[in-house]
Amino acid sequence: MNWLERREFITMLGGAAAWPLVARAQQPAMPVIGFLDSRSPDALADRLRGFRQGLKDSGFIEGENVIVVYRWAENQFDRLPALADELVRRPAAVIVASGGPNVTIAAKAATTTIPIVFLTSSDPVGLGFVVSLARPGGNLTGINFLNRELAAKQLGLLRELVPAATRVAALVNPANAVATETTLRDVEQAAGAIGLHIQVVHASTSREIDSAFTTLARERPDALFVGEDPFLNSRRLQLSLAAMRHAIPAIYGGREHAEAGGLMSYGSSITDAYRQVGAYAGRILKGSKPADMPVMQADKFELVVNNQTARTLGLTVPQTLLTSADEVIE
Repeated sequence: MNWLERREFITMLGGAAAWPLVARAQQPAMPVIGFLDSRSPDALADRLRGFRQGLKDSGFIEGENVIVVYRWAENQFDRLPALADELVRRPAAVIVASGGPNVTIAAKAATTTIPIVFLTSSDPVGLGFVVSLARPGGNLTGINFLNRELAAKQLGLLRELVPAATRVAALVNPANAVATETTLRDVEQAAGAIGLHIQVVHASTSREIDSAFTTLARERPDALFVGEDPFLNSRRLQLSLAAMRHAIPAIYGGREHAEAGGLMSYGSSITDAYRQVGAYAGRILKGSKPADMPVMQADKFELVVNNQTARTLGLTVPQTLLTSADEVIE
């Protein structure tokens, strides 16, 4: 082999060695979903499974063809703007905002271009998230599990379980002002229609929950309505134990409360709503525009009765409730 042939051979080998590098460089980077939440991850295990199932339904599997970057505010709402900015700088291809309207407000303030998929129990039009449910019109869309008749249904279930009830306490989180205002308006309207008197108690910290139950133990309402709220959901074990200790029949919005020992829950299937969020995020990664994606209404509701807790409280659950329940915990 002369020097010219040898040089061509070495050049060919060098080019072959470079091919894998070129191929790797040409492979598109995996898209990034930013997941922003006001809580901590240990409170969302079931919901995250629903979210990942929705992504899978859309053709995306975390770690294989999509990266999910999580940012948790640990119930400190003042951290949300900085966390949202982090996801914008990443940059995320789409941001999921869950854990109350404050999360969506922070994400919306951080970007007008990156698509945002929210999950809210409040009115997204009234909050200014979208122009209309059918045609959102901006960079936000999502899943709404607001149900104007939900409070009436929950109070009706309480009355069915405790027929002699006339005074019901409503526990809400004042830090979640937008959702709390909507909840109390609906609760007071529904209570008036069936002759119940509502006593409002507030709690936005674990210590305030203890104080609220001290008040309830002193004033002895007939039953307790717990507002659907990310913080209160994260304290479901504390709530169920306190209600048990003070022998107060209570109803909650999410099944996790009943699974943690709460007496009864009725509300949207939050796990299914998170599945819908994951599916919407996947659709956006495939090219759909939030402006053209209608805000979806969560349409799967479930009643869960913890019969073991009922027996501990000395209550007999009517057969009508047991047969209509989606799940009875024995």
